[in-house]
Amino acid sequence: MRRFLALWLAGLLLAAVPVQESLGQTARRADPIRLQPQRAGQTDVYILSFGLWGPQSVFESEARGAARVLEQQFGAKGRSIVRFNTKRRAGATPETLAAAAEAAGRTLDPAEDVVVLVLTSHGAPEGIGLVAGRDTLLVTPGDVRDLLEKTRAQHRVVIVSACYSGVFAQELADERTLVITAAAADKPSFGCRDGATWTYFGDAFFNKALRREPRLDTAFETARGLVTRREKREGFDPSNPQLAGGAQVLEKLQQTCRISPAQQACRCERPSARSAAC
Repeated sequence: MRRFLALWLAGLLLAAVPVQESLGQTARRADPIRLQPQRAGQTDVYILSFGLWGPQSVFESEARGAARVLEQQFGAKGRSIVRFNTKRRAGATPETLAAAAEAAGRTLDPAEDVVVLVLTSHGAPEGIGLVAGRDTLLVTPGDVRDLLEKTRAQHRVVIVSACYSGVFAQELADERTLVITAAAADKPSFGCRDGATWTYFGDAFFNKALRREPRLDTAFETARGLVTRREKREGFDPSNPQLAGGAQVLEKLQQTCRISPAQQACRCERPSARSAAC
C-alpha cells in the first residue's frame, strides 16, 4: 500500500508546475530576515531548513527538528532560517526560499563559512514536491543548485529527506558539496505520516545519529543502518540512503565540533575507510 502511495505521489509531482515557472508570481514581500553575523577567522554554519509539503505536518516538524539539532552540533544559534508549509499557511514558497538563501548570502563569508540546506517533502524521480496552498510545484536539482548559488557559499551541505531523493546526489555532489539523501534515486523512503514527528530517515539521522556524532558522514553511516534495519523489520524494500561528495566540506565542518579539545581528536577525526564507505 505504501509503495502504491509513493508511486501515486510521484505521478502527481510529475504533473506539477516546475518551480522556475512559478517565480515572480507572488507579489507578497518576504518578512525581513535577521541572522547573526559571520565571525572573521572562524567557520560559521548557516542553516536553511525547509518543510515543503503543506498537507502533512510531519514535514514542518522535521524541518524544525533538523534545524534544532544542526544548530546545537555546529554552534549555529541565530544562524538558521526555517520555512515550512502547513494545511493553512504557505510559508515555504519559491519566493521565501530564495529570500532565505539571499539573506544567508548577504551575511556569510563565501570562502570561510558553510551553508547547510535541508529539504523534507514527498519526492519523485525528477525532484521533490512543494505544496503551498493550492500550488503544487516540483523542485528539481537545478532549482536547488540555483538556491545554493544565491547563498554565495563555496562549501555546501544538502540534506534531502524524500522518496527518490538520490537524484540530488547524482546531480549536485562534488568536492565542495556534500549531499545526503533519504533514498536512492530509484527508491521510495518511508515514515511520511501526518502527525508524525519525523520520517524514518529524519528520525535515524537527525534525531538519533547526529545528536551523538558531530561528523555528518559518520552520523550518516549510523543512520543508514538504523533505517535499513527498521525497513526490513517492517517489511519494506530498503530505501538505500545516499551520501556523495563533500570531502572539502567535511574538513571545514571539523572546525565547528561542539565538544572539548580533548574529545575532538577522537570524535572529529576522519573516519576509517570502512566507516566512510557508502
